[in-house]
Amino acid sequence: MSLVTDQVRRLDAYLDRFPVLSEEPSEAESSNSEEHTQHGFAITDRAAARRLDRLLLISQSLSTTNSSRPLLSANHIRELLLESEIPDVGKPRDYVTSKSLYEDEVEWLLVSKAAVQLHGVVLNTLLDRIIPLNDDIWYWDDVLNSYTYSSLYAIQTSPWRFGAWSMDIYHESMARLRTASATDSAGHLINSAHEGLTQQWRQFYGIVSDSIRERSFSNIQRKALSPVAFCRTEARRKQAQLKKLREITACGLGVLMSEGLQFSQDDDKTNVFDANDLKGTVERSVALLDMVLKEVSNTGTSITDFEEKVFLGVESDTELSTHAEDANEPRRPAILGRRLLHIIEKVLPQHQRQMSLLVKHSGRPSRLVRYWLPSVAAMVSSTTILRILVNRKAEILSWIADFGVTVRDFWFNWVVEPTTKVIQTIRHDKSSEIAIMSRDSLRADRESLERMVVDFATDKPHFADVNTSSLTQEQISAIRTKVAQGDVTPVLKAFEQDLRSPFMGAVRGDLVRSLLIQVQKTKVDLEVAMTGIDALLKSQELVFGFVGLTPGVLVSIGVFQYLRNVFGSRSGQRKTKKSTRAVRVMRNIDRVLSDARPAENSNILSYKDHGLLLCEVHVLRCLAGKIMPHDIRRDFLEDLSDLEKMKGIDVQAKALNRLRWAYAKWLQ
Repeated sequence: MSLVTDQVRRLDAYLDRFPVLSEEPSEAESSNSEEHTQHGFAITDRAAARRLDRLLLISQSLSTTNSSRPLLSANHIRELLLESEIPDVGKPRDYVTSKSLYEDEVEWLLVSKAAVQLHGVVLNTLLDRIIPLNDDIWYWDDVLNSYTYSSLYAIQTSPWRFGAWSMDIYHESMARLRTASATDSAGHLINSAHEGLTQQWRQFYGIVSDSIRERSFSNIQRKALSPVAFCRTEARRKQAQLKKLREITACGLGVLMSEGLQFSQDDDKTNVFDANDLKGTVERSVALLDMVLKEVSNTGTSITDFEEKVFLGVESDTELSTHAEDANEPRRPAILGRRLLHIIEKVLPQHQRQMSLLVKHSGRPSRLVRYWLPSVAAMVSSTTILRILVNRKAEILSWIADFGVTVRDFWFNWVVEPTTKVIQTIRHDKSSEIAIMSRDSLRADRESLERMVVDFATDKPHFADVNTSSLTQEQISAIRTKVAQGDVTPVLKAFEQDLRSPFMGAVRGDLVRSLLIQVQKTKVDLEVAMTGIDALLKSQELVFGFVGLTPGVLVSIGVFQYLRNVFGSRSGQRKTKKSTRAVRVMRNIDRVLSDARPAENSNILSYKDHGLLLCEVHVLRCLAGKIMPHDIRRDFLEDLSDLEKMKGIDVQAKALNRLRWAYAKWLQ
C-alpha cells in the first residue's frame, strides 16, 4: 500500500464518521417549501428523495471502500461530479435556497469526498514527477563525471545542435531577405532577367554569410570552449534546473501533506465534529491544491518565494467562505464543485504539460538521441551481416546441428548414465560393481602355484627338508599350506643352488623351472594386491559414482542458471536489485534528515525536506511489498509511518535507526 493510498483512506474514514443531519425537515423548512411551491420552483418530496438517493450513491462511489482501488482517476472524479449536478450553474437560485439542510449536508459530504480523491490524485502526480527526476539527475552526473560520457553526449547531440544552428541561420537570413526586398527601389525591376537572377543570388549569398558571421560573433563562448566543454556546461545547467524543479515539487508535496485536509485531531478523539470547521478546511485545501499546481512548475522562484506565493494566494482567495457574506450559504457546495472541476479540467492538465515541457527540455535526451549512432551502425553493417549469413548458411546449420548433438551426448553420457549407475549401486546391483580383475582369477593362479611347488618338491625332496626319498601326504599338505601363505622355500633353495652353476642348472632345466615358479608366485602376489584394491574400491563404490556424476551435474546447473537469468523470470536477481535499491533509499532518507535545516526554535522539517522524505518513504513502501513477508511488512509499515509523520527530526531519526536494525535482514 502506497503513502497516498494510506492518506486518502485515513481522510475518507474521517469523513465517514462525520454525522449527517436528520432527513426530516423543520417547520421553517416546510413553510419555505410551501412558499416556493407557489412560485413554481419547489421540488416534490419524491423528487428530492430520488436526488438524495443519487447523491448518497455517488458519495459511496467516491469512498475508498467502494472497490479494490481506493484512488479514483481524475476523469472518474469529474464524471461523478457532473453526475451529481452539484456544480450545475444553470439552476435557479430559488431552487438552491430551497434545499433542505439534510440535502445540503449530503452535498457537502459528496464534494468533500471528491476533494479527498482529488487530493490523492495531485499527490500521486507530484510523486510521479519527482521520483523519475532522480534518474535524469544521475544521468547528468554520469555525463559530468566522465570525459568519455561527455564526449559521447557531444557526438550524440551533434546532429541536433547543427540542425538548430542551421534553422537559426535560415530564419535570420529569410528575415533579412524580406527586409532587403521591401527596401529595393523600383529601378531594379527593369533589369534583364539574367542580371536580376544573378544579383538576387549574390544578395542571398551575402545575407547568409553575414548571418553566419554575426551568429559566430554572438556565440563567442562556443569558440572559447571545445565542443565537449560546451556540452558539459549545458549538462551542468540542465542538471541545476532539474534539481531546482525537484526541490520546488518536493516543497509543494510537503505543503499539501502538511497543510492540506488537516482535520482537527480533537474531533477524532472525542467524536465531536464542527461542521463549519470541516467545511472551511475542505475549501482551504482545495484552494491550496489550486495554488500549488499553478506555482510548482515555476523554476524561476526560490523555495521561500514559492511558499509565500502559495499561502498568500490561499489567504487572498475570494472564493473561500470567510469572504462570503453568509457562511452557511447553500451555494457553497456548488462553488466548491465548480472549482474542483476547474482544477481537473484546466489546472491539472496545464500543470502536467508544463512539467512535461520542463523535463523534456532539461531531462536526459530521448532514446532517438541516445541510440541513433548504434542504430545507424547496425543499419550500415546489416547488409554485410546478411551476406555473411546467406553465404555460410550450410555451415551455420551444421554448427547448430553439431551443437545439438553435443548437448544431447553430454546429457546422456555425463548425466543420465552416471545417474543410472549411482542408482544401481544404491540398490546393490551386481552388474554395477566395480572390478579391476576377474572373480576367480586369484583362486586359479594360487592352485596352479600350489601344484607347481608340490610337484617341484616331490621331484626334489631334499630341498623340502625331509630325510626320505618321497613325500608323505602330511608333508605335501604342509607344503600346500605354506604356499597358500606365500612360502615357496623349496623352490628358492633350488634356485639358490642352481645359481652357483647356472649353466648346468639351465641344462638340467631346474633353473628355468624355478624361475617359472617364481614368475607364477609374482603373479599371485600381484593378484592378491589387486584383490585388496578391488575390495577398497567396492567399499567406496557410491563415492566414485557421485564423483563421476558431479561434473555433468555442475555443468548442467551452471547452464540452467545462466539460461534462467537470461530468459527466465529473474526473480532472485530482481529481489537482489530491490534490496539494493532499498539500501539506497535508506541512505537518501538519512541524508535528508542529516542535511535538514529546520526553522529557528523548531525541530520540524521544512516543507521541502518533508517532501523529499515522503518521496523516499513512498519508494520504500512500494519495495516493502516485494522483499518482505506479509507479517513482517505490517510491522515495517507501522514503523515507517513514524518516520513520515512530522513528529520532529529527533523522533524521525530514531525511527530510521529502528528500521535499520529491526529489518536489516531484508534491507541489505
